[in-house]
Amino acid sequence: MTSQGTRDRLVKRLREDGIKDEQVLSAMTQVPRHEFVDEALSSRAYENTALPIGQSQTISQPWIVARMTEALLEHGKPGKVLEVGTGSGYQAAILSHLVPAVFTVERIDELLKFARRRFHALRLNNIYARYADGHLGWPSQAPFDGIIVTAAAQTIPQVLLDQLGAGGVLVVPIEKFGNQRLLAVRRNDDGFEETDLGAVVFVPMLSGLS
Repeated sequence: MTSQGTRDRLVKRLREDGIKDEQVLSAMTQVPRHEFVDEALSSRAYENTALPIGQSQTISQPWIVARMTEALLEHGKPGKVLEVGTGSGYQAAILSHLVPAVFTVERIDELLKFARRRFHALRLNNIYARYADGHLGWPSQAPFDGIIVTAAAQTIPQVLLDQLGAGGVLVVPIEKFGNQRLLAVRRNDDGFEETDLGAVVFVPMLSGLS
């Protein structure tokens, strides 16, 4: 269930479900999702569904990972990307095949340790991971060409907008009237332009460290 053929079948489904960016689809074929879940769940790793990774967190549905990545790349290839919420490390691993440098922050130490082991084992040497509160971003590395947030915020975090470079895109799920919407927010000469990418379900974005 962890063969390249199984991975290829997942990518075929993603393409059929509307993912169009071939660079993103290629990255999905290269990253072994089963390496980012518990061994007991490895047989389900290539289902198009979110899976638990412990600490009340999940590894996102592959379609959502692909869609968020596609939105990030829509206006060109970013040089430097920030991910808020490392989780299992899967989203960062996908990004590492598409952009020169990925900076990722995680507030749950145990998850960060797991993700770092995966990055090392897979020789993903362009990922820089930090134990930090995602609400703060990574100010010393700003500005970023793209920012992905993998947990639902109540409002678009201003501190992350401040760390977005000119022409950069922030992809973030936001709680709206009891539902979550995935937004792509692009910085342009006049300020920020929002695009609603549809309904999503993410764990809430929490503050503080654990």
